[in-house]
Amino acid sequence: MSTPRTVTLTTADRGPVTIPEPAWCQGHAHHDPHTEYVDITHSSPDIALNFRHTVLLTAGLVQAPHGTSPAEGMDGPTPGVSVFPLGDTLGPAQLYDLAGRLDAFTDQLRGLADQLTAILGGEGR
Repeated sequence: MSTPRTVTLTTADRGPVTIPEPAWCQGHAHHDPHTEYVDITHSSPDIALNFRHTVLLTAGLVQAPHGTSPAEGMDGPTPGVSVFPLGDTLGPAQLYDLAGRLDAFTDQLRGLADQLTAILGGEGR
């Protein structure tokens, strides 16, 4: 059995603390030592939707293992997916809902592309 991964971070209220670190966490290279213990957050690398050199949407796993909010999506001990620019952390059901809405939106975009193709091809003028 492998030894669980841990990380030691300096906090404003408790000094150095050693905590378990999930395998998906990208590390804490940018940890601010003025962070309080309850605000320590594990984050995975983000996935991004880019178009024409613009980031339209990003998402990544997050968890504040010592956070005080027990509610899903509220930066607490339960892992979630942080979505930007939505500015919220989503649980599985909310994430599936977002994915479904994005699927529907892509269908609408394709419909607009079809309409535009027809218009530019001389139909409907």
